[in-house]
Amino acid sequence: MTKKLKERLELAFKLTYDLFENLDEACLQLDLPKLQSNRIASQVWCIVGARESYTKAIQANCWQGFSCSLKSPGQKQSVLTALDATREKLHAIEFDGLTETQLDLALRLLEHEVQHHGQLIRYVYGNGLSFPLSWSERYTV
Repeated sequence: MTKKLKERLELAFKLTYDLFENLDEACLQLDLPKLQSNRIASQVWCIVGARESYTKAIQANCWQGFSCSLKSPGQKQSVLTALDATREKLHAIEFDGLTETQLDLALRLLEHEVQHHGQLIRYVYGNGLSFPLSWSERYTV
């Protein structure tokens, strides 16, 4: 079970990276037209912060609080670097023998990432943007 969970997390992280790699930097400033929403940059800031916070919590076996090191969520290269760094941190975690608390934290991280996928699908559609092939294959968008 824990091996499958890590595989799903890694897939979700890769899908997120693929989407942001596919977007032009100007797209990071977009929101949902005519709807109350934040910018795509705010979405990625939350994703990176959750990844950093949850991986730290998994390693510590308890919640350590939320923090995000991404200072420039409107700059594509900063976003890609942060997404790649958080994917590497996840990959370094040994999932064999997770405690119940660690397992719960890992599941919450997966839920959070996938929730943002759903939100980002709305942003892409709402702004007439395109999806990378990996998203089309995974979500049939």
